[in-house]
Amino acid sequence: MMDKIVLAGFGGQGVMFMGKIFAVSGMVSDLEVCWIPSYGPEMRGGTANCFVLLSDEEIHSPVIDKADGGIVLNQPSYDKFLDRIKTGGVLVVNTSIVELNETRDDITIIKVQAIEAANELGNPTIANMVCLGALLPHLKLTDYNKVEKAIQEVVGAKRPELLEINLAAIKKGIEITN
Repeated sequence: MMDKIVLAGFGGQGVMFMGKIFAVSGMVSDLEVCWIPSYGPEMRGGTANCFVLLSDEEIHSPVIDKADGGIVLNQPSYDKFLDRIKTGGVLVVNTSIVELNETRDDITIIKVQAIEAANELGNPTIANMVCLGALLPHLKLTDYNKVEKAIQEVVGAKRPELLEINLAAIKKGIEITN
């Protein structure tokens, strides 16, 4: 079994952080993991995307033609990656800044007002974690408990003051999808 995930947005929106959290959640679960980051030349403000593969078997190729699920945080990412979700897959869209000018009826599109949800929690920088939470129930190999362990490992030691707000944002995203 495998989860193929694509994450994309502007640099500075936390795309690589989401990828790292998914990758670490796989590692703490003894899964096979592949994390492939890609940065635009401008870094912060430029485009950024990453692919994450989580598998309970050996990963033979890191190439993802079609992803099972994805998160897009900005318009260029939506336009670029809409077609990269496989039929039956799930795409979480930050509709705070993304206009669904084109859609597909063979995938599930989850519309998340991520910036507004993050502002309700008191921190606009956690919109990415709201979206992560919205995708989480649609994945096969990771769940809230595994992601919580990953957040504790990645954030807990370095920035413990951000631990609870990140977890709250993930829970908010899960609530949005239910």
